This record gives sequence, C-alpha cells and structure tokens, in this order.
Amino acid sequence: MTTSSPEKRLGFFTRLLDKASAGERYRLAAEQIVHAERHGFDTAWVAQHHFHEAEGGLPSPLVFLSHVAARTSRICLGTGVITLPLEHPIRVAEDAVVLDLISGGRLEVGVGTGGTPSSFTAFGHDSANRTEIFEHSLAIVKDAWNGKPLEGGDSLYPAEPSLNDRVWQATFSHWGGARAGRAGDGLMLSRTQPRPKETPQAFLCDIQHPIIDAYLEALPQGREPRIMASRTLFVADNRNEALRLAEQGLRKVVDHFAEKGHFIPSNNLSDIITALDTHVGTPDDVIETLSKDTALARATDIVFQVHSVDPPHSYILRSIELIASEVAPALGWQKTVEIPEKRVALVR
Repeated sequence: MTTSSPEKRLGFFTRLLDKASAGERYRLAAEQIVHAERHGFDTAWVAQHHFHEAEGGLPSPLVFLSHVAARTSRICLGTGVITLPLEHPIRVAEDAVVLDLISGGRLEVGVGTGGTPSSFTAFGHDSANRTEIFEHSLAIVKDAWNGKPLEGGDSLYPAEPSLNDRVWQATFSHWGGARAGRAGDGLMLSRTQPRPKETPQAFLCDIQHPIIDAYLEALPQGREPRIMASRTLFVADNRNEALRLAEQGLRKVVDHFAEKGHFIPSNNLSDIITALDTHVGTPDDVIETLSKDTALARATDIVFQVHSVDPPHSYILRSIELIASEVAPALGWQKTVEIPEKRVALVR
C-alpha cells in the first residue's frame, strides 16, 4: 500500500453534511473520498452520528466504508469516531474485521465516548456512565480482535490482532490523552473546542499541547506515537469567493458554538473565523494561518475537513485538489502518488 512520508499522513474527514437527501449525502461523500485518493491523500475519515441530521448524516460508518472500500484501492479508511458506548462491542469487532479484510487491511478505528445525552437515552443508557461503558466496551473489542475467549467461551472468527495497532481515541482532555497513551492507541485531537474561562481567546494549539504531552508521557516505552490533528480548512482559488462561502456557512452555526462555550468576541466574520478555528482562503492565506498552529508539527496525521463552512460539493473537490498540490506540502507532507492535472469544474 502506497503512503506518503511516515512523518506525516494527509487525511480528509467528513461528517456527511452536504445539503441533500441522506442517500445523496452518501454518494457525494464517497465521491469526495475517491477524489482525495486520486489526489494522493493517505487517509479518509467519517464521523458517526445518531438521529441528528444537522450534526452528521451517518449512523453506520462501517457499512458506508465498506461501500467506499469497493471504490478505492489505496487510501486508508477510518471512523472518526464510533460512539462505542452506544454499540455492542462484539458486533463492532466483527464488522471491523470483515471490513478490514475486504479492504485489504486499510481500516483505522477511531472511537470515542460520545457527546449528545439524548442519544444515550434512546439506546437505553445514561450518558453519565459513558466513560465506564466506553472503557469496558473497548477492552472487549480489543480482546475479541486478539482471539481471546469471550464471555461464554466463544472467540471471534475471524480474529484480526493487527487492528489493535490501528485504534485511535478521541478526546478533549488531558486525562483522555493519558488514557489513549497508556493503551498505546492513537490520539485524535479535535478541529475546535471551547476555551477555558480564564483564557477565552487562547489558541487551539495552546489547549492541545498539554493533551499531547499527557499522551506522550503515558505512552509505553517503544510504542510509536500516533497523533492526529484535525482542522477546519477550506481552500479556494479566489479569496473573496472563499470568504463568501465561509460567511454563509459559519453564520448558520455561530450561535450553536457560542452555546457550547466558544467565546465569540463580535459578529465580525474575521472574529467568527478565528473563534471557530477555521482556516479559509487561498493556498497562501491558509498556509500562513496553519503555520502558526504549532500542534501540527507534533502530529503524525493531519486531517482536514470543510465543516462548518460546508461549501457546495464542487468546491469541496477543488479544495481537496489545492490541499494536496499546495497546502499540505508546505506543512511537511510528501506525496508519493502521481497527482492528476485535471481540475474540477466549479458549480455555483
């Protein structure tokens, strides 16, 4: 399997939020991932969300990725993330193994504790118990992949121990970073998160450096670190066009983020862009802003998403092209597959 430099992998992430029906969202997301592979991206990640159309469009990521696996040949396919407390761990283990085998060993499994309390109620759980359920379920999944006897004496068929080297844990916290490190798993850092009350205008990297530190301190000796930094990035050929689309998208979500604890100093677009940790503009524009994000230098994986700008599909395809050809190389990524010269036509 061809990849880029081992120091940096380049990824595309989607929550499947295209303005379309569910089936069309799935078609467009698959096309975006195929396009990312064609342009040299190393990984593609999809989020899982239950019930809430505006939060995300995909409740069954492993089913969707099975479809994408049939349309791709090289790109690694990841879950970002499976809300493990809402899943039966043995079924997750089984489905993951099947997908990994039919994709030729390309699956990466990101897991998390989840965030929406009402989703837990529908599944018969109390969200207050999410951490306990998560840790118990993850232990079962890992044991199953290793072929260990499960409760009752049976063991997983087929087992696939190598998947335990491709687990990632998502977290906002220093404590969560240490948990991922102790387990020897990869660390998934968010594209944005609320600031501490005492430092409402802190840079995202300043919040995430302590999480990385905790992860590295807890990582077992000899275990190679895997650190993913997810970032919101929308690149266009024209700055004004990029800002026009950013304003349309970000103004729809700014109140939601403010309710979640983000400090929005004014209604000015530039302040909103900064407060929501969004990188938008021409390749030169975003290279300049991303170069100030010192957490990216510590990441083994840099993963970009267009949320919450959420431009039309053709603009997402063009952004993928510009990231691969201009932005990612400036951040230390080395492409090792031939990139096609043909560019996508924008549809306004």
